[in-house]
Parts: sequence; structure tokens; C-alpha cells
Amino acid sequence: MNTTGRPNHLVDEKSPYLQQHAYNPVDWYPWGQEAFERARREDKPIFLSIGYSTCHWCHVMERESFENEETARIMNELYVNIKVDREERPDVDQVYMTAVQAISGGGGWPLSAWLTPGLEPFYVGTYFPPRPMYGRPSFTDALTQLHNSWTNEREKVNRSAAAIAAAVASASEVLEDPSRAAIDPAIVEACRAQFESGYDQRHGGFGGAPKFPRPAILEFLLRYHHHHGDARSLEMTAHTLRMMSAGGMYDQLGGGFARYSVDPEWRVPHFEKMLYDQGQIVGALADAYRITGDESFARTIRHSVEYLERDLMVTDRDAPGYGTFFSAEDADSEGEEGTFYVWTKAELAGILDESERRAVEQHYGITEAGNFEHGKNVLHTSATLEQVAGTMDVTVEDVESLLASARAKLFDVRQRRPRPHRDEKVLTSWNGLMISGLARAASALGEERYATLAATCAQWILTHMRDAGGRLMRRMKDGEVRIPGFLDDYAFLAQGLIDLYEATGDVAMLRAADDLVREANALFWDESGGGYYMTAGEDASVLVRSKSDHDGAEPSGNSVMALVLLRLGRLFYDEDYQAKAERTIRMFTARVAEYPSAMPLMVAAALEHARPPRQIVIATAADDRAGAERLARQARERYRPDTMTVLVPADGPGEWLAGRMEMVDTMLPVNGRSVAYVCENLACLAPVESLAPSA
Repeated sequence: MNTTGRPNHLVDEKSPYLQQHAYNPVDWYPWGQEAFERARREDKPIFLSIGYSTCHWCHVMERESFENEETARIMNELYVNIKVDREERPDVDQVYMTAVQAISGGGGWPLSAWLTPGLEPFYVGTYFPPRPMYGRPSFTDALTQLHNSWTNEREKVNRSAAAIAAAVASASEVLEDPSRAAIDPAIVEACRAQFESGYDQRHGGFGGAPKFPRPAILEFLLRYHHHHGDARSLEMTAHTLRMMSAGGMYDQLGGGFARYSVDPEWRVPHFEKMLYDQGQIVGALADAYRITGDESFARTIRHSVEYLERDLMVTDRDAPGYGTFFSAEDADSEGEEGTFYVWTKAELAGILDESERRAVEQHYGITEAGNFEHGKNVLHTSATLEQVAGTMDVTVEDVESLLASARAKLFDVRQRRPRPHRDEKVLTSWNGLMISGLARAASALGEERYATLAATCAQWILTHMRDAGGRLMRRMKDGEVRIPGFLDDYAFLAQGLIDLYEATGDVAMLRAADDLVREANALFWDESGGGYYMTAGEDASVLVRSKSDHDGAEPSGNSVMALVLLRLGRLFYDEDYQAKAERTIRMFTARVAEYPSAMPLMVAAALEHARPPRQIVIATAADDRAGAERLARQARERYRPDTMTVLVPADGPGEWLAGRMEMVDTMLPVNGRSVAYVCENLACLAPVESLAPSA
């Protein structure tokens, strides 16, 4: 923090990340015309730093460099300095991260880029240390050397900038090849085989350390299992979820998943917790539960939702954003990573009685040496309840009771520790993922409260995350709604609303999803090349209008949009939606054929596209609402990713649904009883009063 207390140009920004830097001695600007015009006027290069508020190495670079008066003096003298929150402006981040990846093959945050006044990058990297190390120059050396190049070798710098900009444009260009078929079965099989080859047989997950959850993989494998009856795909998914939930990556006391594990055993996490992980993992757990009935998945869902309600949800009814979810919690507290979460053996001895201590030490792998830094321990499941019971010569029920009382005591102590920073901005896209997770959990577990949580969140976003003209916006912080929505905001929210409709039968949610798709088609659809751009192309400062082509920590907006188009297009027999879905899948065929595991959700969309459209329509009889609810429950509790469920109220479908789905007018109760019509490929079976598991 700047000891003079003088603010820079970030002081009026709402972004928690920008606010963290508002009192640095660096004369930071937000991304915008004021900074660009100054760079052009003074013929200065721009130093661009991109990160987010819960980024550990962003904090490190701030402490080492941006809070250093001498480093700041150099930056202020030689550059116009700009800070960007990647979570607010993923479009800006996408451009310069593509540059980093094109040049180095890697990436990450903080992202550091040196730009011309025309915003073209001429040098890019990530973290720069205060002294030369890790094979990298010191930050001050990079600053001075690159400014010398700008001053004395301008032509060379301009050539470099032009080459990097061309590389970014080339890497961002994804065009439809009309001569190619959409993703075919051979590519689907290659994707499945690629995950099999990278699967960690012992610990679950895919690849080595650091190990990320990447829920898009799990969703693909569950869909593959559903369509092909492949036991191995289900086994890989279920084992991964169990091992993640048993490890230190899962907060054994408070619930919720950390960003990733630094080791292959899921034991020691990078402690930040992101909303997008919670939403996707809760959804994956719910789907796995629907298939397996494994109660451990249900317990993890319930514990995770407790965490969300307690620590990430806006709970003040009078506050802006009531019922929505904040973005993240930091890895650091008290200036160190993980301090809030870890324990020494001596600490436990001072809190727990003897039996509790023994049970905790054995079950959660507590040692004097610790499994983290400085003799500290991350709680992780090290021994089964049966093993602990055998060692302590007690029953499993006794061990469960001891662990429950111990967790309550430890949680109480932990709650009194200084908490990690919480990023209290509300993002539409990440809330969309959370709505989806909660809705799927409500369907899987029959928990109406989860559907209520999802509906409260959805209603606030649909009502308030709009500009004066009604356009969907991306971010709310302290009541300020700002930044026009990107493709991800539309696609993730639409997906969540469809899942919520299936969990509740509330037609307003389905209609809102349909409206979002229409708006997204108008803003982002590439009529000439197919697929969807990330942005509406209205901001000239963003050099490249790219199309997201990777299902990473967050899924690609194109993948989710393809799945949304298929669900709605097949439900409504909307030829335009179905054609756009097919063109989007076909557009990414070359990308997926080259590296199938890059876009598992797009491959999942191809799986759905190859199947005939399927619906379950439940017609409610006025005097048999209980029968309709029973049928709806039977439909929801089974995993049917290729089937849409429609609940027709006793007073009829209503004008909008009947207009979008003409056949529902003919699907009526029978003899005063609620019935279900199972339809496939434009043909319906005879109505039934009970749904078989295979229906």
C-alpha cells in the first residue's frame, strides 16, 4: 500500500482488484480512452497489468514491485500504466493472453504486457520478479530495457508489435469449413480415449500436478456414459469426484472447493475459492448422484451449498444483489497463503479432547511435520472411518460422532481467524453457472430449497442486471451495474435458466432463456463464419474480436451456446436454433479433431446432435396435482441429458409456451389423471401415469 496515501486513477473504480491497487505509488489508469490518449500524446509505451483480486501471484508482484517507490518511479517516468481486472474484461484479457500463449506456449496471471500507444503488444509475459530468477529478468530490468528499445529501436519494436498482433489475429480466427461434416463418432471416440490416457488411476483426475478439476471433462464423460453405456467413463468421473471431495482441495470444515491442487493427490490446494468452480462441481456431483445414488455425493452437495449460503451469497435482503453470489475468496490471509485453513498438531491438541484429537489426526492425516509449510496441515481424508475405528477400538458410529464434534470445535475456532479477502462483485456468467448447479442439485436431491436459491438469484439478475435499454450487463458491485454482457454471460445464464425450468416448471425461466438466446444471436452470431464472437464488437480498443475455443476452468461460451441451442431448438422444433447449433459444432470440428480434449463440451454437443430430439411432457390434471408432481419428480431424479421435461399446468400451457411448442395443446390429462407423454423424433408414446427409470 502506498505509504503517502495518495490515490491514483483507480480510486473511483468498483472492481475489487483495481481497488487493491488504487493507492499504489504507480500512477495506474483503468482501461480506457484517458490512458490511451495520454500514451499517444506523450508518445509513451503502455505497461498493461492484468489480474484478479484473489490471484496469489498478483499479490506477490504487487508487494514486490507495485508498492516499491523506486520501481513505481521508473514505471511512472517511462510508461503509461494500465490495470485490468480480467474477470470484468475477459475480452481484453483474451487478446493479450493469446499473445502470451502464442509466444511462450504458457500463460497465467498476473499478465504483463508492453504495448504501443495503438495497443499492439511488443513484449508480453506473466510474473516478473524483483531480481533476476526463474530464468526471468527482473521487473525493473525489463522496464528499462524495453523502454530503451522503444526509444532507440522504434522500427524494430513496431515490427515486433505488428508480428505479435498478426499472430493474435491468426490464433483468434476460427471459421466454418462448409466442406467438413460436424464432429463425427471417430472424433468423439478420440476425445474419450484422450481422457482415458491421461487419467490418474489411483487419485482420479487427469494429468499431473498442478491438478485442476475442469468440470467440463466430467460432464462429457457422464454424457458419453449415458449414450454408450460405458462403465469406464462413469468410473473415471465418480472416482475423480470422490477423491476431490476427500482431499484437501475440498474444505473439510467449511465446504466448497479450492481452485486447484498443487499435488496429484488433491491434498494441498491453492486455497482460493472461485464461484465458477462451485457451480460447475455442484452440478457434476448432482449428475453423478442421479446416476449412482452415491450418498457421499449428496453429502458434499449439501455441505457445499451451506458454504455458498454462508460465505458467498448476498444475504442482506435490503442490499443490491440479494440472493446472488459473490465471485471468490482469496487464497491469502494475514499476508500468507492458506493461513485461514491450516493447523498445527499442537493447535489441535489445545482445542480437542483426547478422543477427538486421535480421530482427527488419523482420519485427516495430521502430523508433527505437516503436509504444508512450517509444520502446518491441510485437512484431507487419510484413513477411512473403518480404519480409524479399528485403530481406536470403537465403532464407526463412534468415529463419526467424534469427528462431527471435532469439526464443530475447529470450525468455531477458524471462524474467529482473520478471513481471506472476498471479491464482492457479482458476475452474470458465474451466477449463471451457480444457478445451473443449484437447479441440478434440486432436481437430483429433491431439495426445493436449492431451487428457491437458484430462482431468487435468477430473478435478481434478470430484473436488475440490465442497462437503461434492457441489455444484459456483466458486473454489479456496490449497486453499480456496468459493462455490457459478453457471450459467456448470455450462454451461462441461459443454461442455468433452462436447468431451473426443468427443476421447477416455471415457464417464465424458459421464456427468459429463449429471450437471451435471441439477444445473443443478434449481438454475437457470425453469419458469415458461423459460431459466436465473445463480444458484440462495439469497443474499438479491443484489437481482436475472438471466438472462445477452449473448455477450461470455465467452459467456452460457444460450447455452452451449442448445447443451449440444441435443447431449445429440439424442444421448440426451431429450425434456426438447430441450424446455428450445427454450424457452431461444425465450425470447431477442425479444432476438436486436432486436440479433442480442448473442447469436451463441444464434443458433448456433437453427441447430443447425433441423437433424435426427445421430450417428456407432463399434463397436469386439476384434481391430480400430486400425480403431476410425482411424474415430475421421477423425470428430474434421473440423469437424462438428451431429454427436455415440460410441465403443463392444469390451466393449460399458456399463450407463450403453446406458441413456441404447438404440440402441448394436444397433450391432455386422461380420465382426470395427470399423465406423461414420452416423445422422440416427432412421435409420442401412449400417455403413462408413472415413468420407468429408462423412460
